Amino acid sequence: MNPAVPSKRSSASKSSASKSSATVSWREVEPAPVVLLAGPEDYLASRARDRLRGLLREKQPDTELVHFDASTYVSGELTLQSSPSLFGEAKLIEAVNLASMNEDFLTETLAYLKDPSPDAVLVLHHAGGNRGKKLLDAVKAAGAPVVECQPFKKDAEKLDFVTSEFRTARRRIDPGAARALVNAVGSSLSELAASCQQLISDSTGEVTEELVERYYGGRVEATAFKVADAALAGRAAQALSMLRHALDTGVDPVPLVGALAMKVRAVARVANLRGSSASMAKELSMAPWQVDQARRDAQRFTSESLIEAVQALAEADAQVKGAGRDPVYAVERAVTVIALAASGR
Repeated sequence: MNPAVPSKRSSASKSSASKSSATVSWREVEPAPVVLLAGPEDYLASRARDRLRGLLREKQPDTELVHFDASTYVSGELTLQSSPSLFGEAKLIEAVNLASMNEDFLTETLAYLKDPSPDAVLVLHHAGGNRGKKLLDAVKAAGAPVVECQPFKKDAEKLDFVTSEFRTARRRIDPGAARALVNAVGSSLSELAASCQQLISDSTGEVTEELVERYYGGRVEATAFKVADAALAGRAAQALSMLRHALDTGVDPVPLVGALAMKVRAVARVANLRGSSASMAKELSMAPWQVDQARRDAQRFTSESLIEAVQALAEADAQVKGAGRDPVYAVERAVTVIALAASGR
């Protein structure tokens, strides 16, 4: 019998009414009669499922894994698969694609919630949308733990993820190295996780910014931010040299302009503000280290030169996205204007 589930169906159904759903981290979720993974980030959902599988099989190595696609669900399958096994094995039932669930799945899962099997853990993944809202509300009302699987939109969230990956492995990563890694591969959470694991397995001791540079310095995102950093530091020759090298090696002008725009927008947002980095970060939805860097960059600009940089970027953005015939010239001009503005020329 599954040790994570009540020993009798009746006890589960009686207690569910008095429970309230709790949001838990994918790193901390524990087996329960029903677990809801809510959100479109498949990587976080897969990590939550891996954790549940590991915990169940640690206690019961013969746990049977059953997989359902809610959009093609066949009537009666949930009842059949959740029924007690002749040999007493626990079951882990994973249902995906709930955003496109069919009526049979909706009806039968609603009924199942009222009397869940004591020998099964049912894991439901709903990626978002209105389909199945009645089922989601019922799952939460039954007190099932909910794991939020939302994409990381802020760099601060990605930095927390990186440091947690290293902490879990009992390793340390330098804050500058963590930022460099997020800049290099932060567009995909699965890639970011894989990069963390590669650095953990391929190195010893503290992971430094130099090590991250050695592994990922050639990535498109990293190259774009290096060009932007050089331009905002007023190093025109270096910025143009790096830009031409990036373009020669196949980097598209669009992410280059995007990196410049991100940096210049940050400077414009902090330019006339006063206060601590922490208070400004909260107000602007930025990480404190981003505020500190933007404030350092802002010291190189006057109000007039910052306006000139913003205008050059707006023009370059339009040019590289189809409004002009020569996107390479457009991004070169933007880098030049920004670097000269930052150097006071």
